[in-house]
Amino acid sequence: MRRRIPITIIFVVGQFIAFFLDGSISQILSGTLYKYPNSLVPALTLLWLVLAVFFGDRKKLHLGIWAAVIGFIFDMYYTGLLGVYVFIFPLVIYLCQSVYQMLPPNFMSGFLVYFLGITVWTTLGFIANAFIGQTSSSVAQYLVNTLAPTLAINLVFMALAYFPVASLYRSHRR
Repeated sequence: MRRRIPITIIFVVGQFIAFFLDGSISQILSGTLYKYPNSLVPALTLLWLVLAVFFGDRKKLHLGIWAAVIGFIFDMYYTGLLGVYVFIFPLVIYLCQSVYQMLPPNFMSGFLVYFLGITVWTTLGFIANAFIGQTSSSVAQYLVNTLAPTLAINLVFMALAYFPVASLYRSHRR
C-alpha cells in the first residue's frame, strides 16, 4: 500500500526548491538576465506562493506565515537588508488571495493575479531600495528596464508552471 505525502510537505519542499532555483537561475544566467540596462529578476519563490494561493488549502498551508518566513530567509540570503521582504511577501500573498477570491478560478484569472503580484512585489522592492539609497534609477528607468522585463520572464514561468502545479494539488486533494 502506497503512502501519500501530505501536501504541506510538498509545499514546503517546493518552496525551498523555488527559493534556491531563484538564486541558481540568477547566478547561472546573470550575464543575460542582468545585462545593462535591463534587469530580468526571476521570482520563483513568489510564484510558488501564489500558485499555492490558487490551488492550495489556505487553512492547511498557512500561506501568510510561510510568506513571512520565506521573506525573512530571502532577506538574509539574497538582499542583506533584513525586513524588506518579510513584509512584502505576506502583503503580496494577501493581495493575491483577496483579488483571486473575487475572480473565477481559471488560468486567465491566475495570470492577471500573478501579474498584479509581481508588479507589487517588484515595485515595493524598488521603493524600499530607493528609500535607503540603494538605487539611483528614475521611475521611468525602473518601469522600462526592470519592471517590464521582470514581468515578461515571470509570466512565462507562470504559464509553464500553472498546469503542472494545478495537477499536483489536484492529485493530493483526493
